[in-house]
Amino acid sequence: MTKSNHLSPQTKYIFVVGGVMSGVGKGITAASIGRILINRGYKVSAIKIDPYINVDAGTMNPLEHGEVFVTEDGDETDQDIGNYERFLNSNIYKENYMTTGRVYQAVIERERHLGYGGKCVQVVPHIPLEVRGRIEAAVKKTGAEIMIIEIGGTVGEYENMLFLEAARVMHLENPGSVLFVMVTYLPVPAKIGEMKTKPTQHAVRALNSAGIQPDFIIARSETPIDEPRRKKIAMNCNIYSDDVIAAPDIDSIYDVPGNFEKNHLSAKILKHLGLRPRCNDWSAWQTMANKVKEAREGQRTVKIGIVGKYFTSGNFCLTDSYISVIEALKHAGVANNCRPKLDWLSAEEVEQKGIVILEDYNGLVIPQGWGRRGYEGKIKAIEYCRTHKVPYLGLCYGMQMAVIEFARNICGLRGANSEEINPKTKYPVIHIMPGQEELLASNHYGGTIRLGGWPCKLVPGTHLARIYAQKFGSEVEIVSERHRHRYEFNNDYREILEQHGLTIAGTSPDGQIVEAIELTDHPFFIGTQFHPEYISRPLDPHPLFVEFVKACLKRGNIEN
Repeated sequence: MTKSNHLSPQTKYIFVVGGVMSGVGKGITAASIGRILINRGYKVSAIKIDPYINVDAGTMNPLEHGEVFVTEDGDETDQDIGNYERFLNSNIYKENYMTTGRVYQAVIERERHLGYGGKCVQVVPHIPLEVRGRIEAAVKKTGAEIMIIEIGGTVGEYENMLFLEAARVMHLENPGSVLFVMVTYLPVPAKIGEMKTKPTQHAVRALNSAGIQPDFIIARSETPIDEPRRKKIAMNCNIYSDDVIAAPDIDSIYDVPGNFEKNHLSAKILKHLGLRPRCNDWSAWQTMANKVKEAREGQRTVKIGIVGKYFTSGNFCLTDSYISVIEALKHAGVANNCRPKLDWLSAEEVEQKGIVILEDYNGLVIPQGWGRRGYEGKIKAIEYCRTHKVPYLGLCYGMQMAVIEFARNICGLRGANSEEINPKTKYPVIHIMPGQEELLASNHYGGTIRLGGWPCKLVPGTHLARIYAQKFGSEVEIVSERHRHRYEFNNDYREILEQHGLTIAGTSPDGQIVEAIELTDHPFFIGTQFHPEYISRPLDPHPLFVEFVKACLKRGNIEN
């Protein structure tokens, strides 16, 4: 076998795969490996492979798949892309996200245009070749010296077999440039009281059956793996004992890179790849991680309610639907040396029980959402914040609901609504964006809304402008923020809303799209059409969340 011309000769590749079960932290593992290698002086990027037929994550139910994370260039992706951006402290692009649907779509399109020169197009080799081509496109886009590729799901599933095949061939043709990491789970059954390694052994054998041997095993567990189990895994999985890396449950995901380094993981990876450390710069990350710990263990606590509808799944409360909002609030807590205590409040429960369930909170956030379910509960929550001077941050749908509440209760526009909720409303203060009706009429939902980074012109003298000025050191005219919406503020009602005291704090550069609103006579009442949570990072918290948490602190500290 000769070496492939498909791979960048200077780039190294790390595949991260899962064993035993999903949801144990492949994304955080991949992001953390990226962080420790950045700290060693290398330029690192990451790719997420979702083995779904979906072309992107935009039409996936957030309760089933988690948050849809939007990149700067407007791709609707898996939430792990958000983890990559937060840990690597850099943008991730369309090229860094891959689905089965996206891969097959490209191959079929190429075949329809005679891109294969009349050859029979087969699952193997053409699908793995497309996967490899997409990996190289991401390398070219990012300039990565080390590219981390997370393959979704767990080994042994039919869905990811072709992605594993692409990885296998890459390793076969370039063995010194490709490395495999398996993230596995070691259960401790309550009635047995012993950490079990057999599921991991079976997972490794499933990976072996795909022609791949892991170089490292990340041993996820409630407590650190002990030496006898480490040796047992090493012996039965054909791996050195030192390459079984402990990954116990911890209080903060931002401690994971440091925990990996207790096992000298970065040095081991670089040695496997034939590279030398260029530096060992942990200062910024360690300072941040120490502040996270101080905030977590300190006495300053704010109680913040997140009013949404994508929490409940059967008997379980899931938070992945709003993971970027949650992390942004944590970043802001660290910046304010406090710990946000976050509660998930069902908008439907607010509808049923009223504002009594809101009274114990220092501030409320209403994040993104779609459709009519629970919307009256959100409007009630917003009215409560406005009338009781409770800090409020509305994100996208949360801004739209704030406009509706103001129109109804301050402007006297009874029944005011969004066309998304009631297309026949007398006062459509939120209406569909131009061109969107035609798309919906033809059932063109996927990837057709306003997406990605767009400029926002700040109105001088507003709270919003002053908040951004604190970040940049002086007032700025234009900021870039990410969007994901199909409906917008209706300018037909702009005059009456402003006359009654609603302040337009940000617009598109041409002034046509309202990007942010606020109440100037309120301690903190801001709604944004954009999603500031997408660009908040632990090393660079977003100023809107920082100031929101600061306002919550001023309202009163709640002791642990």
